[in-house]
Amino acid sequence: MMNILHVIANPKPVAEAHSKQLAAAFFTALKAKQPGNQVTELDLYANPPPFYDYETYRHFWYPVFDPAYKASEKEMAAAQYARQHCGLFNQADLLVITTPLWNFGMPAILKAWLDQVLMPNVTFTIGGNGVKGLHHIRKVVALVSSGGTYEAGDSRDGIRNGLRAAFGFVGITDIEVAWSQGQNPLFFKDAAERHKRAIWDAMQLGEAVAGL
Repeated sequence: MMNILHVIANPKPVAEAHSKQLAAAFFTALKAKQPGNQVTELDLYANPPPFYDYETYRHFWYPVFDPAYKASEKEMAAAQYARQHCGLFNQADLLVITTPLWNFGMPAILKAWLDQVLMPNVTFTIGGNGVKGLHHIRKVVALVSSGGTYEAGDSRDGIRNGLRAAFGFVGITDIEVAWSQGQNPLFFKDAAERHKRAIWDAMQLGEAVAGL
């Protein structure tokens, strides 16, 4: 059995959100193959993260450079969201991210969440010997939708590149993506067929991660 953290960064209802439809297919396939997993759903639009501010920075980073540093009450208050969500992050074996690609990057709300959970001395340590993860995440699955199409290595792809850079820093290198691309019907007449293929990819990925 796995502990799965499912982070949802799409504000649309399922009927309109292609990435959420991929998530439904992924979890249906996973449950059929491996029932009993513990899934924690985190809808960022229902529980939005704050932007990374100076107090949060001081709370987490000043002790890295000065172990005797004591956070102020203001800094402690600013760090509450981060502390809570770092805990969810650290408990997970599998992280699933459901998100669109907007303006060639991840939604700001997802970036803000990443800024809250990638924290020194909580989800990783950093020092003279480099960075070491304190989490248990073995794999990240991204279920993505976009109006345009982006081949692997495309410089406009702010999802694959961004997630690999962020999670690679804390030692998570196993990242797989199921992507419903070309969903703008003004430019892609085969949008529906593309989405069907992406649904299939998500189902295959759900079956593959069973027993992780």
